[in-house]
Amino acid sequence: MTELHTDTLPAIFRRTVRRAPDSVAMAHKEGDQWQTITYRSFLETVDTLAAGLVDIGILVHDRVCLLSANRPEWLLADQAILATGAANVPIYPTLTPSQIRYLLKDSGARALFVSDAVQYAKVAEIAAEVPQLTHIILMSGEVPTDQASPDRVVETWAAFMERGRTALERTREEREQRLGQITVEDTASIIYTSGTTGDPKGAMLTHRNLVSNHQTIIPIVDIRPEDSNLSFLPLSHVFERVVYYAFVAAGARINFAESIEKVRDNLAEVRPSFLVSVPRVLEKIRAGALDKAEKSPPLRRKIFHWAFSVARSARLDRERLGGLSPWTTGQLLVADKLVFSKIRAVLGGRLRYCVSGGAPLSKEVAEFFELVGIVLLEGYGLTETSPVIACNTPLARRLGTVGKPIPGVEVRIAEDGEILARGPNIMKGYFNKPEDTAKAIDAEGWFHTGDIGALDEDGFLKITDRKKEILVMSNGKNVAPAPLENALLLSPYIAQACVLGDNRNFIAALLVPNFANLAPWAEKKGISTEPAQMVEHPEIQALIRTEVQRQTQSFARFEQIRQFTLLPGEFSIESGELTPKLSLKRRVILERHAAAINRMYAAPAPAEA
Repeated sequence: MTELHTDTLPAIFRRTVRRAPDSVAMAHKEGDQWQTITYRSFLETVDTLAAGLVDIGILVHDRVCLLSANRPEWLLADQAILATGAANVPIYPTLTPSQIRYLLKDSGARALFVSDAVQYAKVAEIAAEVPQLTHIILMSGEVPTDQASPDRVVETWAAFMERGRTALERTREEREQRLGQITVEDTASIIYTSGTTGDPKGAMLTHRNLVSNHQTIIPIVDIRPEDSNLSFLPLSHVFERVVYYAFVAAGARINFAESIEKVRDNLAEVRPSFLVSVPRVLEKIRAGALDKAEKSPPLRRKIFHWAFSVARSARLDRERLGGLSPWTTGQLLVADKLVFSKIRAVLGGRLRYCVSGGAPLSKEVAEFFELVGIVLLEGYGLTETSPVIACNTPLARRLGTVGKPIPGVEVRIAEDGEILARGPNIMKGYFNKPEDTAKAIDAEGWFHTGDIGALDEDGFLKITDRKKEILVMSNGKNVAPAPLENALLLSPYIAQACVLGDNRNFIAALLVPNFANLAPWAEKKGISTEPAQMVEHPEIQALIRTEVQRQTQSFARFEQIRQFTLLPGEFSIESGELTPKLSLKRRVILERHAAAINRMYAAPAPAEA
């Protein structure tokens, strides 16, 4: 029976504050020092900001936007918005002014928290087109005088905090009434989908949606009050968001990374016990370890590979024999001391668990972390499902799957292979889009995920591909691009891959080389290390062709990649070719690289391997 969650997000937050007021809620780095904020101070600031929001006229069910990278003010503003009965609408700081304009207009936001002058400049550029936006609060820096607007109030964080302090007593009764009137069916957040095709849609997530999800996650992945993490995935994405709510509910500590470039340094400094990541980051960690090993002296390289062979043998012994012999145990201890402990130290050395989500994780990457001694839990979900549908847990995990459906969530596979989900985590609907809502959630309450998958005999869910991204070749064969792309990324010489073949007679790919790894190889061959010249060089192309064949040899003949084009620059969020969670925007890529794609398919079809 589905549990009825009766708590709201503000109620859970306040309960944690009462239970552990002096525990550290979050930390961030200023200069060389990590500054901490206790749960007591967290609540005091939230109440002050909430008083400010009430003072400027924010009403129950209004929308307030948050345009910022991860930082303490993000959490402070979020809890303040929720405390007023309004809904938080997060905006990725990587978006362009025109994309920001769409979200501001579509959500009808009346106020906006913005991180700094750089983000404010984007808003100032399009502010005249969103007249309902009456108030902007800068989290840091001063208001640029040349961008001030007579049509709205723009305040610094300090000025808004002062406004809130002045309004604390005057608004106290109303704020308390609002807290008591918030229901679990009220919209807590409108989170816009990444929009790989068409305009983004705002998924309305209620308090029940988000509470049911994070309250279910806490026990199954064992989040404890003494845990700490490193927050670097965007809080604008629901994956990191629900982890933040889970950590607050548990009374644990959230450390904010200085930037994505500083993640490795920050991991060594804060030494988290819990890490939430996307596969791309984990792939880079694995690739870095393998690359370092290959560049080591012969003896160290031999020890590295020996350690992994020992770990694989130990895993087989556990599966077949139920335990390890003294000899294998001794070997494993040596392997751990010489190799695995050093890899774990890169992640701080204290990790109990690492959770991966947001995109498919290759089995090879999952196995690498498992052998190293890091429990890697892959999960699955979408914005519309708040987000977790299924998750591997410390007590029930299976490589190559995303785990079993979490308690309270039902999963079934439709006749065409699409994954359907039903439960308290399913969104209320798309904001102002009833027709899209009706297409996504059927009359029986099943949400149609758009993903293709299967449940194995033990109830573990395996994702095959996106339903809309299945390539239907001109010969009628269906090819899922994601498994091919994941296989290609295991090559140390391939950084990004986009597999093609829809309505075509063979499979091709656009590939971005890993130039950092390719440059030393090119130098030894006397080849220029300029990316534009490397991708055109016959020897480089021959090397990549060998890598493509090696990584995809286990696929069916019709799935083999028979042509590819090397690109001199990466797909990026800024170019519009990646979503904020680093998924490929295939439509954009196909349009941008149409000439190269047409050249591949204009030539006579190469013979099958």
